[in-house]
Amino acid sequence: MSRSWAELFGDEEQPSEAEAEDRTGWLGRLRESLAGSRRALTQDLFFNPADEDSWERVEEALIQADVGVPATVELVRGLEQREPGSEAELLQGLEEAVTEMFPGNGEGRLAISETPSVLLVVGVNGTGKTTTIGKLAHRLGEHGRSVIVAAADTFRAAADEQLEIWARRAGADFVGSEHGADPAAVAYDAIQAAEARGKDVVIVDTAGRLHTQTNLMQELAKIHRVIASKLDGAPHETLLVVDATTGQNGLQQARLFNEAVDVTGVALTKLDGSAKGGIAVAIAHELGIPVKLVGVGETLEDLQPFDAREFARALVSADSG
Repeated sequence: MSRSWAELFGDEEQPSEAEAEDRTGWLGRLRESLAGSRRALTQDLFFNPADEDSWERVEEALIQADVGVPATVELVRGLEQREPGSEAELLQGLEEAVTEMFPGNGEGRLAISETPSVLLVVGVNGTGKTTTIGKLAHRLGEHGRSVIVAAADTFRAAADEQLEIWARRAGADFVGSEHGADPAAVAYDAIQAAEARGKDVVIVDTAGRLHTQTNLMQELAKIHRVIASKLDGAPHETLLVVDATTGQNGLQQARLFNEAVDVTGVALTKLDGSAKGGIAVAIAHELGIPVKLVGVGETLEDLQPFDAREFARALVSADSG
């Protein structure tokens, strides 16, 4: 059963027929997006469990898929313990092992049960933060949540305008500021507005590049502190947007952002034909951060809740469809 937005949001309602159709089409795009990685893992393996070269080919395929060395070592160790007797058993075991690599088997919810709930969204420029925020705001609105979007990336001239357009599309309120204003003050104002207007969710966009990496992380830490001082328990969710095409650079980004603001979930974007996809496994294994959203394109339907088993099947199973 595909994971739905209702499950991600902690709703009791069942997904609508339209959402189910969107999800079915999206699964096909996910499988197509991971075709390169899947071919590397399923073609020309000539797997023989007694042959050391066979195991080396499995390791090489996983590393080429951007799974990373530590996660690859762990996966192969687990596969050896399963003692697969054929290539089919190997791939079935690998699908199960990849699924298990994600915290809670990839079933983590978004923390939006408080009113208002604050979602802090971080990541380097170009990863798709703005579009991810817009799509998420749209889905929240569809599920009965009133949303305020805050443009706390005050250093990039076009960021405010782009986010306001997405907020308008999503039917969300928008809080912005003048170029160069204090980003933490924007986040503070947005929470204050949410409390005054009785809004359910505040989504705070942030800068992805300042003069130095140190400046960026210090600024994000400041925003995090101000949000926490304004509202007890906030931010309730800190989402890191990672571009899947950046490969192992995405892991380093996750490590640095997590040190600065304690990331609670990942939104993996741009999972198109040029992406390896295994970076999601590397982040989950090495940092213990759950992947909560995944996107394969630009339309609203191309951002979906992450489902570890679906992802693992699309990544490694020659029979999935």
